Amino acid sequence: MTTIEDALRGPVASLIGGTPVEGEGAEIALIDPATEEQLTSYRDGGMSVAEGALAAAEDGGAAWRSFDPATRGAVLARAAALIRDEGERLAATESRAAGIPITDARAHVAKVAGFFDYYAGWADKIDGRVITGAGGRMTLVDRVPLGTVVQITPWNAPIFTAGWQLAPALAAGNAAVLKPSEHTPVTSLMLGHLLLEAGVPPGAISIVAGLGATAGARLVGDPRCGKAVFIGSVPTGRKVAATAAASGRPALLELGGKSAAVVFADADLDRAVAAQLGGIFGAAGQSCTAGSRLLVERTIYDTVVARMAEGAKNWRVGPPSDPTTRMGPLFSADRLNAVSAAIESAQDAGARLVAGGARPEGLPDERGYYIAPTVFADVAPEHALAREEIFGPVLAITPFETEAQAIALANGGEFDLAGAVWSRDGARALRVARAIRAGTVWVNDYRTLGVQAPFGGMRGSGFGRSSAAEVLAEYTQSKAIWLDPEG
Repeated sequence: MTTIEDALRGPVASLIGGTPVEGEGAEIALIDPATEEQLTSYRDGGMSVAEGALAAAEDGGAAWRSFDPATRGAVLARAAALIRDEGERLAATESRAAGIPITDARAHVAKVAGFFDYYAGWADKIDGRVITGAGGRMTLVDRVPLGTVVQITPWNAPIFTAGWQLAPALAAGNAAVLKPSEHTPVTSLMLGHLLLEAGVPPGAISIVAGLGATAGARLVGDPRCGKAVFIGSVPTGRKVAATAAASGRPALLELGGKSAAVVFADADLDRAVAAQLGGIFGAAGQSCTAGSRLLVERTIYDTVVARMAEGAKNWRVGPPSDPTTRMGPLFSADRLNAVSAAIESAQDAGARLVAGGARPEGLPDERGYYIAPTVFADVAPEHALAREEIFGPVLAITPFETEAQAIALANGGEFDLAGAVWSRDGARALRVARAIRAGTVWVNDYRTLGVQAPFGGMRGSGFGRSSAAEVLAEYTQSKAIWLDPEG
């Protein structure tokens, strides 16, 4: 079992056909976001390692498909048990490599184990149907695996997003080639080894450590890729979809968000404020579902602004290893620079800074990519802060006068991933939730996710669904078999 400490003593190697394979490309450094120290470095797997993964998937995938569905389910259930057994090491490695508070990292690992348990139960329940036609003919409609799926996952929640996609793909009988972010490959590699230990055949699961421009492009553009799955930024996701389409292959995209929470005057403000603080400052705002916009009815606007500002100032920022930390550092120097630039731009545009905006006080030293939880009030709907994904702990608050205006503001951008409605009026809450154009809308709640519910975006936030029964349709295709009773 590899940990960051192990990685410091040896190179990070891709997992291809059950065997660690070192890359020969450009050197990639892994940086601790809390200390800015280099943890280790490794070489890009590049096109040769990607080719090896695709080749291994041919035999490994055939072996996996030869398992009866119940046996595949039992293997996934064993994987869930192994993940729980290794939970603390997985969480500690995730926390250090990605700057995720240890409490959150433990929760992520527990959820990954739950993903494998959930889809273990689905493995023998992916069924088809029978159609009776003219002359007694029958059509068997089967659902079959796609073959090899290529999955590209981001740095902000590496093991969570790896499990989020691997579990359903394997349950449906596919071989999976996962390329995690080049910045955070270690926990995905650890997960791959656990899946092999659980009984997934070598080659049916491969983890490629490398760059998107080399390894990722090779994987997605190959005709052996039955489907490309991408979680990450909008520009890169569109490139992935275009590359897959050039080979006649579909894609599943889970992209950016600029989620709006609508708070009406009759809302339970204690619950709303607490939930929306967590919604934007959880994961340091580096989440596609971050509640980065708060639309507040004018009559309670000043009260909500004051309470959000006070909550931000009291939000515990600190080292990821500290169990009391609620928000760790941003992931990288590039992230810190981008978020700082967005804060400066918002101030120049006239938004009113009511909390944060600079490095927080009280940290152990001057190292780490930290920014304080930041709240802006009076953000104009047309400003970039209200329209563009900042991917950091920056909240934009905007007032509204009427229900219709609130809906128009919520639907005013290009991102339609998530949203929320806060109101004690059940009829209005449901009416507005249905009117908000988003793949997920919470009512009197925020950022509660479960594998049992479908998740995905609309318009600029992508297409396809990454969980629940809906994802099993993403990872299979229908096949019609016609039977002539006279034949």
